[in-house]
Parts: sequence; structure tokens; C-alpha cells
Amino acid sequence: MPAVTLLLALGCVAQAQTSDPAKTINELERELAAQVRLLSDWGGLTRYGSENAELGAPAPGVDRVVFLGDEITEMWGRGKAQFFPGKPFLNRGISHQTTPQMLVRFRQDVISLKPKVVVIQAGSNDLAGYSGPATQGTIAENFMSMTELAKANGIRVVLSSITPVCDCFRTLTDRRPPGKIIGMNRWLKDYAARSGLVYLDYYSALAESRTMKKDLTVDGLIPNDAGYEVMAPPAEQAIVQALGKR
Repeated sequence: MPAVTLLLALGCVAQAQTSDPAKTINELERELAAQVRLLSDWGGLTRYGSENAELGAPAPGVDRVVFLGDEITEMWGRGKAQFFPGKPFLNRGISHQTTPQMLVRFRQDVISLKPKVVVIQAGSNDLAGYSGPATQGTIAENFMSMTELAKANGIRVVLSSITPVCDCFRTLTDRRPPGKIIGMNRWLKDYAARSGLVYLDYYSALAESRTMKKDLTVDGLIPNDAGYEVMAPPAEQAIVQALGKR
């Protein structure tokens, strides 16, 4: 099997380069499993399919909100920092996803759930090349397509900034350069202003000198409990602002 051969080869290389080969092999095995899942369900349509089917329409007067995103969104609520307890907010994050993958599942995981607001958090994995080469232009087009779908279905849009990364625990800025993150965020903010959307600035809450604050992240990419606690107030404020738009 080619995948197994590749895994063994990479494992051999890793053993020569690290003092902890078992840890590296475990990481490669997890990556291989993720790639297998990706090939069988590229858009992640099965991830929330059954939950969506069981959910039903929101009750009259309930302002349902869907958070669509990648691992930054998916991991929110996995630790002590809860995901907006008592609020009719739905987490539809999938780790490692990029904007084209979110576009594929936008109807299923957003439109069909009939929210009043969608909070879109994405772009970091595009910059890292998780689903192939991507430019600011191609990323922007996917954001625009999701926005147009939402608007056509009467859903108000909150566009989140791309969150910063740091090399606090491992090198991340090589695949997610701070300058590219800042440039993409500049476009998101401008597009939101031009299109009557709400811009949610997670970046400023988490960054220091263009990179993620070390005390707000578990690995340089994903926020820790303190990081999510910092993100919650601006997210709620952005949702209130979106609900107030006509």
C-alpha cells in the first residue's frame, strides 16, 4: 500500500532527525489518518450530518448563530472555556479545513440550519497550503461566495480575522507568515465595510508584535482556555451588531 510505504519512509527520516522517534511516528500516523478522512470526504459533509438532521428549525424568536470554521472554532469548548453556554450558538468547526472546503458544506452546515447570523472563521489553513496552493485572491473569492450565499438566504454575516500564530512551541510562521495574515485581515476588514458585514477582530485580542501571545495558545496556533476567553467578548459584540443590522 503506497500510503504505508510513505509513512514508513517518513518515519525512517524522522528517526534520524529527532531524539523522540516514537512521538514523530505517532504524529505521522495521525496525519495519515487525517489524509485518509480527507480523501473519503473532502468537504467534511459527514462531520455534522446527523447532528444537523436531528436539530430542527429554531423556535420562534430564537436568534440562532452558526460558527463556521476550522480547528480554531472546533476546539472552542473542548477545555474549561465553554462555548457560549446558554446561547443558541452552534459550533460547526472542522480541523484542518480551508475556505473551499467550507464553501462545499456551507448549505448543509449553515443555510439548512436557518440561523440569523453566521460567523465565518477561516483562512489560516489556506495560507498554509492545506488544500493546495492558494493566493489572497482565491481565498477572497471563497469568502465572497460564502457571503453571497448567506445574503441570498437572509443570513447576516460576521467575518472573523485570521488569528495570529507564533513559533513559541514549533515553527509555524514559515507556512503562515505574519505579513500574509495581516494582509488577508486588511482585505477582510475592507470587504466587510464595503459589503455591509460585521468584521470580528480576533487578531488584535490575541496578537503581540505580529504573533500570537504565548500565554494565549496551546501550540502556537490554537488558543488555550485563556485565549478563548479573550475571544468571546468581541465575538458576542459582533453578533449583537449583526443582529442589529437591517
